[in-house]
Amino acid sequence: MKKLLLAAVAAGCMSLAEAQHTKDVSLPLPDKNRGVSVMKALSQRMSVRECAQKDLSLSDLSDVLWAANGVNRPDEGRRTAPSALNKQDIDVYVFTDEAVYLYDYAHHALKHCVDGDWRQLLAGPPSPARAQDFVKAFPVILLFVSDMERFGMSGERVKLMAAMDAGIVSQNVSLFCAATGLCTVPRASMDADGIRKLLKLSDSQLPLMNNPVGYPKE
Repeated sequence: MKKLLLAAVAAGCMSLAEAQHTKDVSLPLPDKNRGVSVMKALSQRMSVRECAQKDLSLSDLSDVLWAANGVNRPDEGRRTAPSALNKQDIDVYVFTDEAVYLYDYAHHALKHCVDGDWRQLLAGPPSPARAQDFVKAFPVILLFVSDMERFGMSGERVKLMAAMDAGIVSQNVSLFCAATGLCTVPRASMDADGIRKLLKLSDSQLPLMNNPVGYPKE
């Protein structure tokens, strides 16, 4: 968290006093002109399970979050990722080595949730045989949670729509990383019960997928 706050101050996004008081982080504006063509990104998309031991820059974090599910039509509040019935059910949580944040898409900012390094919850269930510890080496892990209450209905169909929406956001992340030289891998493994407890999720909030994000290992 301290690294993100200091980076935000250095980028002129907030004053040091504001950063220390709120623990929230204003992100720099996304660079919408970076990357390669869509076809090139598709040709380079791959799942990568190793990364360099290097913190993700605030500008790269800003860009990947906007690409994942940011607002691309401010007048209408529409997003980079479509969602079933336009219910915009997917929330993006950001796990770092110092804190967990919720991506505030409306203000393009990070809302502080809880201090501490909780990336082990994204490695998988408590069973060592099933845990995927490689994810803890990534500086940032993006968690996609569907709030199914926003659909205004219930049933298996709603769960299918929620899973579809999470998959679209995850693919946005994968394509962004392919286009900009970052590495990621879409995953469904996680300690869902531990995440629910940590983030105080309601019964309608369903953790579905996560994407660790980092720089390529040299």
